[in-house]
Amino acid sequence: MAKEEQVLVVERKIIEDEGIFHGLNLDIERYISKIFAPGALKFMPRSEAENDPTYKQLIPYVLLSYEGKLLNYVRGKRAGEKRLVGNRSIGIGGHINPVDDEVPLFGLHKMYLSAVEREIEEEVEIKTSHTETIIGLLNDDSNEVGQVHLGVVHLWELDSPDVNKREQMITQIGVMTPGELDEVRDSLETWSSLCLDGLNEMKTSGKAGISPEKLFNNALEGW
Repeated sequence: MAKEEQVLVVERKIIEDEGIFHGLNLDIERYISKIFAPGALKFMPRSEAENDPTYKQLIPYVLLSYEGKLLNYVRGKRAGEKRLVGNRSIGIGGHINPVDDEVPLFGLHKMYLSAVEREIEEEVEIKTSHTETIIGLLNDDSNEVGQVHLGVVHLWELDSPDVNKREQMITQIGVMTPGELDEVRDSLETWSSLCLDGLNEMKTSGKAGISPEKLFNNALEGW
């Protein structure tokens, strides 16, 4: 019998204590220091996590951007989350499993960042350098998928558009401006639509993301 998948989760109460929200919350430092505090994260069977909204499965959700355009694709039939098949997405990411745990539990932030890199490498081939920021947390309790997931939204600014798909579940890959994506909003998965709104908010407010190194260093100082 195959061993059941274990996924990284955080107790919902930790998010609620800081203030529950809907959409992309740009106040990333406030929440990350609590989510990655010692003892806040743990692994649990995915079958349990999918049906227990008292926990949120932590999902890195990476946006790939070049000169203001965003990589986007349609989730094919081989997508791991069957409820999202056929939707257009601007985010790449997935669950974090124990296989990703390469460091002791007190270094979970390092494990998390390694998992993000690995997830990207599994799904797309990027033949260019990039800069990375973490721009916010993504939450949507309006549907059964969102109720048990929490996204950490990363923005990779690519130095060239040289990206090819690796994962079979990625279909119809291309790039669009935020305006073009807004015109096909009805085809976007909920998280992508919320990210699009959040990017517009960042643009109008002048807010910017923060590098992973600075973000987690600041969090560590607060423990």
